Amino acid sequence: MLVTSCYCIIKSRDMKLFNTLSRTIEDFEPLNAPKVTFYSCGPTVYDFTHIGHLRTFVNNDILKRVLIYAGYHVKHVMNITDVGHLTGDDDTGEDKLEKGAKLQKKTVWEIAEFYTRQFNKSLTEINISPADILCKATDHITDMINLIQRLQNKGVTYETDQAIYFDITKSANYGRLSGQKLSEKNIGSRDEVYADPDKKNSADFALWFKRLGRFKNHTMHWDSPWGPGFPGWHIECSAMSMKYLGDTIDIHSGGIDHIAVHHENEIAQSETATGKLFVLLWFHNAFLLVDGEKMSKSKKNFYTLDDLKKKDYDPLALRYLYLLTHYQKPLNFTWEAITAAQNALFSLRNLVLTLKQGVNRHNLYPEKLKKTLDYQKRFDEALFENLQLPQALAVIFEALKSNIPSSDKLDLVYNLDQITGLALYHVEPDVIPQQVTKLAEKRELARRQGDFDMADDLRAEIEKLGYMIEDVKSGFVLKKIKT
Repeated sequence: MLVTSCYCIIKSRDMKLFNTLSRTIEDFEPLNAPKVTFYSCGPTVYDFTHIGHLRTFVNNDILKRVLIYAGYHVKHVMNITDVGHLTGDDDTGEDKLEKGAKLQKKTVWEIAEFYTRQFNKSLTEINISPADILCKATDHITDMINLIQRLQNKGVTYETDQAIYFDITKSANYGRLSGQKLSEKNIGSRDEVYADPDKKNSADFALWFKRLGRFKNHTMHWDSPWGPGFPGWHIECSAMSMKYLGDTIDIHSGGIDHIAVHHENEIAQSETATGKLFVLLWFHNAFLLVDGEKMSKSKKNFYTLDDLKKKDYDPLALRYLYLLTHYQKPLNFTWEAITAAQNALFSLRNLVLTLKQGVNRHNLYPEKLKKTLDYQKRFDEALFENLQLPQALAVIFEALKSNIPSSDKLDLVYNLDQITGLALYHVEPDVIPQQVTKLAEKRELARRQGDFDMADDLRAEIEKLGYMIEDVKSGFVLKKIKT
């Protein structure tokens, strides 16, 4: 008996995600399903967005795509930190934007604008879907001042000549996200003299810096009940997430480096102000290493998307590389790894083009329909079990090697594409003009005959027509020159 291959997959909302707060994989249960409120920590726009940052933002994007795929309605808010983030997490050091402005001999506002544009450009190139609301800290100073006043009214702050601080000893559960006790945080703090001698506890954090002392010339400043000044880094995320998503949000994401200080402080100030749980599920992303080491400019292993593009890597090859390692595990970037990822991506695109040529629907025998449905089920299960992307990819590749029809393979690839964001749905063949192809064939013949002057002349002629030729073992490859 034959049955149609047009099948319907019923998606489950039984998602499981690892929660940093409980340190376990939990059933995801949003407050008001199917609505999901999602806040992700955005960049501090004082320098280029590097490939380590992009791993975090791609994994956030994967999470959002899986939630949407599962039937949820996601409201996503991301912040842009353009003031108040100091070089030291203990409120020491300079404001990162002020420091960047001095080094680059630009105004702070120019620095913020330039790197915000660069950040957004990188997100577009690597196919990250934009947040519903992208909010700048400098546009929400009044919201932060109001929140600080609420905390003052609760009696959990104190004022010095230099700043308004949150007293962490007034937060009963401080440290539960990181698992670090308050006594350990104080013991583990730096021995150096703090910038503010009147700070009570080393782990207390600034809510507002006054434009006095070391910050007397701070460019960005606003009037406040405590005099001119600017907000601390931590208060902005609480103020903006509450404004757009409410007192309690379903998911808050960020890198693991934010757990011990920034996110711990967000919890303390938010829950003290509202008396409610701040976040149901904390989603954190492991680090990206480069050749086994932490990325830094001093080690000359600091790479941006533009650095990869200059070496002719497709930005989506980097995205593909991220998919091969689970978000909770460190990822080691090497040039060999990105080359392999690009080759695999190009092979996948070629396979999609081949499948598109055989998309005529055919009736399926029951056993092939069962096999197709089983691949889909296993794919969904891998996604919904704490975003097991490597496992989900393996299921799809297994399906592509099977004997199910091309049309059903293509359906599975398109389902994969909804999650991975590799833009496979839009893959189209590059139509190379016959004139260019003939010149390339003529050059190949000249090269094989040892007439390298002729080969060089033909290469130059091909490049004038907007194409580049690459010699490979099997002959040559033509690529359109990017403009």
